[in-house]
Amino acid sequence: MRDGFFWFSEAQFARISPHLPRDTRGVARVDDRRVISGIVHVLQSGGRWRDAPRDLYGPHKTLYNRFVRWAAKGVWAETFHALAVEDGPPVVLLIDSSAVRAHRCAAGGKGACAPKPSAAVAAGAPPRSMR
Repeated sequence: MRDGFFWFSEAQFARISPHLPRDTRGVARVDDRRVISGIVHVLQSGGRWRDAPRDLYGPHKTLYNRFVRWAAKGVWAETFHALAVEDGPPVVLLIDSSAVRAHRCAAGGKGACAPKPSAAVAAGAPPRSMR
């Protein structure tokens, strides 16, 4: 981190750099470490590409274009997969409850199971609401 902004350390970037594409043509590509740090900063903060500090990460258009192009080429998925496999199987696995699907009846949302009759109707009392 640089004064509250994300920045890859030398060791972190050394693990990522072998997985980055090297098949560029034309104008030399700007510093990958700077651009990828900017992409991670934008994704972590949830802000707009335009809000990334230009003096630290470079032009926002470069950050956006590199993110989109590499996503289309599958660079991000391959990199994440390679980094995950690199250290072997995890020692501890965690399951988040949001990953477990529940039946739509469980949440009581639209399309729930059969509607439950009012206790007043079941007891023979007149209903409380008017039509």
